[in-house]
Amino acid sequence: MISRILLTLLAIDAVILVAAVLLQAGKGGGLAASFGGVSSSTDAIMGTRQAGNLLTKLSWWCGGLFLGLAFLLSLTSRSTSAPRSILDQTFTPPPAQTVPVTPQPGTNVLPIQPAPPGDAKAPAPAPTKTP
Repeated sequence: MISRILLTLLAIDAVILVAAVLLQAGKGGGLAASFGGVSSSTDAIMGTRQAGNLLTKLSWWCGGLFLGLAFLLSLTSRSTSAPRSILDQTFTPPPAQTVPVTPQPGTNVLPIQPAPPGDAKAPAPAPTKTP
Protein backbone atom coordinates (compact mmCIF):
# COMPACT_ATOMS: atom_id res chain seq x y z
CA MET A 1 0.00 0.00 0.00
CA ILE A 2 2.70 2.47 1.00
CA SER A 3 4.82 1.53 -2.01
CA ARG A 4 1.97 2.43 -4.39
CA ILE A 5 1.62 5.85 -2.77
CA LEU A 6 5.38 6.44 -2.95
CA LEU A 7 5.47 5.31 -6.58
CA THR A 8 2.61 7.66 -7.48
CA LEU A 9 4.33 10.58 -5.74
CA LEU A 10 7.57 9.71 -7.52
CA ALA A 11 5.86 9.76 -10.92
CA ILE A 12 4.17 13.10 -10.22
CA ASP A 13 7.46 14.55 -8.98
CA ALA A 14 9.24 13.32 -12.10
CA VAL A 15 6.73 15.07 -14.37
CA ILE A 16 7.05 18.34 -12.42
CA LEU A 17 10.85 18.04 -12.45
CA VAL A 18 10.96 17.53 -16.22
CA ALA A 19 8.64 20.50 -16.77
CA ALA A 20 10.67 22.74 -14.45
CA VAL A 21 13.94 21.87 -16.17
CA LEU A 22 12.58 22.28 -19.69
CA LEU A 23 10.90 25.64 -18.95
CA GLN A 24 14.10 27.24 -17.67
CA ALA A 25 15.80 29.81 -19.85
CA GLY A 26 19.27 29.08 -21.14
CA LYS A 27 22.07 30.68 -19.16
CA GLY A 28 24.86 30.69 -21.67
CA GLY A 29 26.90 28.24 -23.67
CA GLY A 30 26.01 25.21 -21.58
CA LEU A 31 28.64 22.49 -21.42
CA ALA A 32 30.79 24.17 -24.04
CA ALA A 33 31.17 27.22 -21.78
CA SER A 34 32.63 25.05 -19.01
CA PHE A 35 35.45 23.82 -21.22
CA GLY A 36 35.86 26.83 -23.49
CA GLY A 37 35.62 29.53 -20.85
CA VAL A 38 33.12 31.91 -22.48
CA SER A 39 32.53 33.54 -19.10
CA SER A 40 34.10 33.23 -15.66
CA SER A 41 34.16 29.79 -14.08
CA THR A 42 31.62 30.62 -11.34
CA ASP A 43 29.15 31.97 -13.88
CA ALA A 44 29.59 28.91 -16.09
CA ILE A 45 28.96 26.49 -13.24
CA MET A 46 26.33 28.27 -11.13
CA GLY A 47 24.76 30.69 -13.60
CA THR A 48 24.40 34.43 -13.14
CA ARG A 49 20.89 34.66 -11.67
CA GLN A 50 20.27 31.27 -10.10
CA ALA A 51 19.25 32.35 -6.59
CA GLY A 52 16.22 34.40 -7.61
CA ASN A 53 14.69 32.19 -10.26
CA LEU A 54 11.53 30.30 -9.21
CA LEU A 55 12.00 27.51 -11.76
CA THR A 56 15.54 26.88 -10.57
CA LYS A 57 14.40 26.58 -6.95
CA LEU A 58 11.58 24.29 -8.04
CA SER A 59 13.95 22.04 -9.97
CA TRP A 60 16.31 21.76 -6.97
CA TRP A 61 13.45 20.90 -4.61
CA CYS A 62 11.90 18.42 -7.04
CA GLY A 63 15.29 16.80 -7.62
CA GLY A 64 15.87 16.37 -3.88
CA LEU A 65 12.33 15.06 -3.39
CA PHE A 66 12.86 12.63 -6.27
CA LEU A 67 16.01 11.22 -4.66
CA GLY A 68 14.31 10.95 -1.26
CA LEU A 69 11.24 9.20 -2.66
CA ALA A 70 13.40 6.81 -4.67
CA PHE A 71 15.36 5.95 -1.52
CA LEU A 72 12.19 5.35 0.51
CA LEU A 73 10.74 3.26 -2.30
CA SER A 74 13.85 1.08 -2.34
CA LEU A 75 13.53 0.55 1.42
CA THR A 76 9.92 -0.59 1.10
CA SER A 77 10.60 -3.04 -1.70
CA ARG A 78 9.15 -6.50 -1.35
CA SER A 79 12.36 -8.49 -1.51
CA THR A 80 12.50 -9.93 2.00
CA SER A 81 15.06 -12.64 1.30
CA ALA A 82 18.54 -12.28 -0.06
CA PRO A 83 18.97 -13.18 -3.72
CA ARG A 84 20.27 -16.68 -4.33
CA SER A 85 22.60 -17.75 -7.06
CA ILE A 86 21.80 -20.69 -9.28
CA LEU A 87 25.37 -21.85 -8.71
CA ASP A 88 24.61 -22.44 -5.02
CA GLN A 89 22.12 -25.18 -5.87
CA THR A 90 23.31 -28.79 -5.88
CA PHE A 91 23.71 -30.44 -9.23
CA THR A 92 21.48 -33.44 -9.87
CA PRO A 93 21.92 -35.06 -13.27
CA PRO A 94 18.75 -35.74 -15.23
CA PRO A 95 17.56 -39.36 -15.29
CA ALA A 96 18.98 -41.44 -18.10
CA GLN A 97 16.55 -42.16 -20.89
CA THR A 98 16.87 -45.23 -23.05
CA VAL A 99 16.03 -44.88 -26.70
CA PRO A 100 15.49 -48.06 -28.71
CA VAL A 101 17.82 -48.32 -31.68
CA THR A 102 16.27 -49.55 -34.89
CA PRO A 103 18.65 -50.82 -37.57
CA GLN A 104 18.51 -49.23 -40.98
CA PRO A 105 17.23 -51.44 -43.80
CA GLY A 106 19.99 -53.17 -45.69
CA THR A 107 22.54 -53.28 -42.87
CA ASN A 108 23.56 -56.34 -40.85
CA VAL A 109 24.65 -54.46 -37.76
CA LEU A 110 23.03 -55.46 -34.51
CA PRO A 111 22.68 -52.84 -31.81
CA ILE A 112 24.92 -53.24 -28.78
CA GLN A 113 22.93 -54.27 -25.76
CA PRO A 114 23.84 -52.62 -22.45
CA ALA A 115 25.05 -54.82 -19.65
CA PRO A 116 22.48 -55.87 -17.06
CA PRO A 117 22.84 -53.93 -13.80
CA GLY A 118 23.90 -57.00 -11.79
CA ASP A 119 26.89 -57.97 -14.00
CA ALA A 120 30.31 -56.70 -13.02
CA LYS A 121 31.79 -57.39 -16.45
CA ALA A 122 29.98 -56.76 -19.69
CA PRO A 123 30.66 -59.02 -22.68
CA ALA A 124 32.60 -57.42 -25.50
CA PRO A 125 30.68 -56.76 -28.71
CA ALA A 126 31.25 -59.16 -31.57
CA PRO A 127 33.78 -57.95 -34.18
CA THR A 128 32.35 -57.03 -37.55
CA LYS A 129 33.92 -58.18 -40.79
CA THR A 130 34.93 -55.62 -43.33
CA PRO A 131 35.00 -56.63 -47.03
